[in-house]
Amino acid sequence: MALGEEKTTDIIKRDLLSYDYDELEALIVSMGEPKYRAGQIFTQLARGKAPDAMPGVPKALAARLCEAAPYHLPHIERRQVSAVDGTEKFLFGLADGACVETVLMRYHHGNTVCVSSQVGCRMGCAFCASTIGGRVRNLTAGEILGQVIAVGAASGERVGNIVMMGIGEPLDNYENVTRFLHLVNDRRGLDIGYRHISLSTCGLADGIRRLASEELPITLSISLHAPDDETRSAIMPVNRRYPIAE
Repeated sequence: MALGEEKTTDIIKRDLLSYDYDELEALIVSMGEPKYRAGQIFTQLARGKAPDAMPGVPKALAARLCEAAPYHLPHIERRQVSAVDGTEKFLFGLADGACVETVLMRYHHGNTVCVSSQVGCRMGCAFCASTIGGRVRNLTAGEILGQVIAVGAASGERVGNIVMMGIGEPLDNYENVTRFLHLVNDRRGLDIGYRHISLSTCGLADGIRRLASEELPITLSISLHAPDDETRSAIMPVNRRYPIAE
């Protein structure tokens, strides 16, 4: 590189499903379009519609929008249905070829979707296959949201509850996970109440404190897997940094 020459890096565009309503509205307005277009688009994104397939949205606008913010809804690579209770497991492919698992569980009180927050995991728990290859990357907020949208579109059923207990440690992807929580709760989108969302952590105490400061009325679950520190540290490396008391 020549003296004085600045090193350039590619600008990573935020995917369209990661935009919150205000950000989408600002993007639409910057394109010379009226604000109401944001409402049209945001609502239909939550229904699994691609921009170029949205009724009432000009094709030219859809093309410009996807150029500015790429649209990638996870696609189904494999779908398995339990003959026992109808639970469905989806293997979703992402835009870069990575895959994550998502599960649809049907209960008398409604449908629950278990979502993944990372490709792989770096927590190293001895009993978990997700951590064998380590953490490949974090999922974007849109990729987490996309799992819920894609399950709803594939099943044709409303999703009313979410558990963040799939692949990855949610609090190890804090920014994207909290953005997802706000997105999935938005009444103009999926409108899933915070009290219908559970987040599970292996015990990242600093992340728990940070999450508490957000004052979101979600349910927090702690994966203990052992009754004492000695046993837990042997199977969960996180316990060596954040023991049970912490």
